[in-house]
Amino acid sequence: MPARRVRRAPTVRAGRFPVADPATGEVVGTAPELRPGELDAVVDRARAAWYGWRTDAAARTTALCAAADAVEAAGTDLAPLLTREQGKPLAESRAEVARTAARLRYFAALDHGPRPLVDERPVRSELRWRPLGPVAAIVPWNFPLQLAAAKFAPALAAGNTVVLKPSPYTPLSTLLLGSVLSAALPADVLTVVTGREPLGARLVAHPGIRHVTFTGSIPTGRAVARAAADTLARVTLELGGNDAAILLEDVDVDGIADRLFWAAFRNCGQVCMAVKRLYVPARRHPEVVEALAQRARDTVVGPGLDPATRLGPLNNAPQLARVAHRTRQALAAGARAAAGGRRLPGPGYFFAPTILTDVPAHSPIVTEEQFGPVLPVLPYTRLDDAVEAANDTGFGLGGSVWGTDLDRAEEVADRLDCGTAWINHHAELSLAQPFAGTKESGVGVAGGPWGLYGNLQPFVVHRPEETCP
Repeated sequence: MPARRVRRAPTVRAGRFPVADPATGEVVGTAPELRPGELDAVVDRARAAWYGWRTDAAARTTALCAAADAVEAAGTDLAPLLTREQGKPLAESRAEVARTAARLRYFAALDHGPRPLVDERPVRSELRWRPLGPVAAIVPWNFPLQLAAAKFAPALAAGNTVVLKPSPYTPLSTLLLGSVLSAALPADVLTVVTGREPLGARLVAHPGIRHVTFTGSIPTGRAVARAAADTLARVTLELGGNDAAILLEDVDVDGIADRLFWAAFRNCGQVCMAVKRLYVPARRHPEVVEALAQRARDTVVGPGLDPATRLGPLNNAPQLARVAHRTRQALAAGARAAAGGRRLPGPGYFFAPTILTDVPAHSPIVTEEQFGPVLPVLPYTRLDDAVEAANDTGFGLGGSVWGTDLDRAEEVADRLDCGTAWINHHAELSLAQPFAGTKESGVGVAGGPWGLYGNLQPFVVHRPEETCP
């Protein structure tokens, strides 16, 4: 009988750092660690490439459409690699690759040509739009490709060049994406740089960067804003969320339970605009808890490459520790786990999908962003109290209202203090709509034409209607 082969972890060479597979905890690959002196050269090349890239809008459109085609053609390589380093089920990785290509096509088709400005003076005024220059795009680990495209697609369409830094937890699929895009884009128009901190801090503060677009936590967002202030670079920040969902008395629990469950648990709850708190009429509370708990118990948890898996692992060990700690806190304070409530045995960063009830209203699992597969379900007796609780937070990314009477649900949704409110669904965005948070959840706008114009500077030209004698 032949000896069993032992799989060895890749050797980590000097100048590179390891990347773990969250389903096993083992090293799945390594990525380059950009040296301090190399960043200046990267930004200088991005600025040199900008002078040509910004001049020909038709060529940009052609290149971006070709880039979208290239991404789709590379999907069979990109999606499995994304799953291996991020953990999400392969079907979700395929959807993320498709969304990446779709963003490129959407922004390639947007027009931002000049338009006249009409006033009563004998002057012809025209508004034109100019690109800003090199853009720093800093992307987290939950949707590495999709969020990267949400930043580089509008920036490139506007005529800017981009230096893209992925999270050190998920650099491999972004490096492959950069290689794929390089076949369709001119040299140095999009450059992927990888490394651990302080690379991100150096990139944000670099004097050659004219716009910083960042997605991540609120504390890091504050640090990004402070660093960018020294160079007066424009800043777009998409920060944390602690989205509340409110169920009304007339809600059809059986009809909405699947949608509601996956609005909270998709990507293992690692979605900035996932449902993270659920407010339910006290009379319907036991029914809702059991419906969600049953779905949590029935959900197949496992490696993302397993076709049977519906819920993968958390992405990294620190996030697993955070979710486990917040859950233990809640249980120690009197909460009860109707489902889950624990780390799953074995290798990898798996946590059982968890439904919590009897949760103290001021428990950190309610007031802070858990960013994991844990959902507290809180009863209310007065709707006004539920709305007040939903708004009583420094976060303001999204929220939703669920009920049979759509007019009534819309009235309640209009009272939520957030950037986007959904009725009978949650966290669904079209490419054409703006995405922005209120309060501490963000600065600036992504998505749609607003995302494009966030990468442009208005430029007005005045000339007389007739030549003066």
